[in-house]
Amino acid sequence: MDPKVDAFLEMLTVERGAARNTIDSYTIDLADFAGFAIGRGQAAAAADAATCQSYMASLHARGLSARTAARRLSALRQFHLFLLRDGVRTDDPTSLLDTPRLPQPLPKFLSEAEVDALLAAAVAKPGHTGALARAALELLYATGMRVSELLSLPRAALGARAEVMIITGKGGKERMVPLSDAAREAGAALLAATAAQSRWLFPGRDPKQALTRQAFFLVLKQVALEAGIDPARVSPHVLRHSFASHMLARGADLRSLQVLLGHADISTVQIYTHVQTERLRQVVEEHHPLSDRMAAIKSCP
Repeated sequence: MDPKVDAFLEMLTVERGAARNTIDSYTIDLADFAGFAIGRGQAAAAADAATCQSYMASLHARGLSARTAARRLSALRQFHLFLLRDGVRTDDPTSLLDTPRLPQPLPKFLSEAEVDALLAAAVAKPGHTGALARAALELLYATGMRVSELLSLPRAALGARAEVMIITGKGGKERMVPLSDAAREAGAALLAATAAQSRWLFPGRDPKQALTRQAFFLVLKQVALEAGIDPARVSPHVLRHSFASHMLARGADLRSLQVLLGHADISTVQIYTHVQTERLRQVVEEHHPLSDRMAAIKSCP
């Protein structure tokens, strides 16, 4: 191992208090780079930009994932920043390297049938916990709101004949979302079952405090179990994704979805276009004049 790499790892341990797993990862990544650099006749600390660029290209050629390559590049950048600060080098050969493009993960969401099963399980749950679960699920799925927005709702946010609800989102920005009949009825049932002295629509064990995320997550996981769904697949954010995905699948446009979700930039909601793309593909296959001909070609041996 290059002595400068050893010095860098020691700095991470002593000065930054890096965890053992972090040190191990840097050790593996930089040892791999050092071996590559030696093969080109250079020490790791003296490698030039061409060597760094060739090393990153070799990762792709070896079949390493974009995520692993991005981690290796991060290690290289941290290492060369250390060399700059210590005066070992006057340049950074990694400064012009592009970060490998990571695949954008598709949002996880439930099917419409699974959401129906969750709502049915909440309705069947007795007492105050059942009323709370039903109201929370109906509101989350009807509006796509975040769990922080849900749990901070005051009682006054849900009037007896409320057609819409005012939600306070990130940065204190307010948005207005329509309420479904089911969400309004579930909210009214919760109000009737909740202590009137609490100012929260979803009060905690202490009525003066709002329900905590942890307490709500426990309720949600229990409902998932009773609905026959893996609790690991169910969360408030999954319900938010389900709301958006199902809306798009049924014809909603991205701009409307942006407003309903409370996003400042429409690019944020473009992660849901996989749903829209699939729906459009199905439309083309069903209605394009050449669809029958293409299907016949595919069926030929």
